[in-house]
Amino acid sequence: MTARALAALPVALLLVLTGCTGQGTGRQGTGPSATPSSAAPRASTAPPLTGSITVDAAASLNRVLPELATQFERQYPGTSIDFSFGGSSALAAQIVSGAPVDVFAAASTTTMRTVVDAGRTAADPVVIARNRLEIAVPAGNPAGITGLADFADAKRTVVVCAKEVPCGAAAQKAFRLAGVAAEPDSYEPDVTAVLTKVRTGEADAGLVYATDVEAAAGQVEGIAIPQADEALTSYPIAPLTESRNAALAEAWTDFVVSNGGDALQAAGFLAPR
Repeated sequence: MTARALAALPVALLLVLTGCTGQGTGRQGTGPSATPSSAAPRASTAPPLTGSITVDAAASLNRVLPELATQFERQYPGTSIDFSFGGSSALAAQIVSGAPVDVFAAASTTTMRTVVDAGRTAADPVVIARNRLEIAVPAGNPAGITGLADFADAKRTVVVCAKEVPCGAAAQKAFRLAGVAAEPDSYEPDVTAVLTKVRTGEADAGLVYATDVEAAAGQVEGIAIPQADEALTSYPIAPLTESRNAALAEAWTDFVVSNGGDALQAAGFLAPR
């Protein structure tokens, strides 16, 4: 072999080794030392919550839900939660008819079922609290009301919720359990109307929720009834399919479910089962 050939051997060997490792060729290698062609994509983030929603809710929630809304709006600046309170059955009928509502909180699983069956809920309803009935009388109990039997006394002026409203349905159940043939002087559209008549002295007694008696402390007094625990009312909540701000409706519903327990129980509601 000539001297020139011997001198070329180290160079040839180096080229062969370089080709085997994939380095020094100007191409990307396929091993761990390969340089990535681009940076890893960044994780996407959800847009911030903004705008407003309308919440239809049972009249008996008219104190605690606005308190929760204040907390929510403080946590999410730029959002606004607006409320329409009333009898659950009337609110449900409006929703089924196409009213522009984002979230519904009812005082009855049966009433919520009418909204679910109409295909108006965007998620399964979640029960957030329960409530029990109590007799409300004006401060000092001037008529001497003692129990449900007084609702059958024609000499007394007594009021209850309309039968189709959840508080009215619960009242009818309590009367049946007590064996009382009640003769109310009026059937009111929601529990707030019943409480107003008692508070202003227009009625000697009314059948409302324990939370309503607590909210009107000093203006009315409450009388517990033995049948209350057998006529409990459950409160489900759900975002609605027709929401104009689905992200906010879902976030608000989740907030109430996750954070509303303490506020609801502080207001006199019972914990959900």
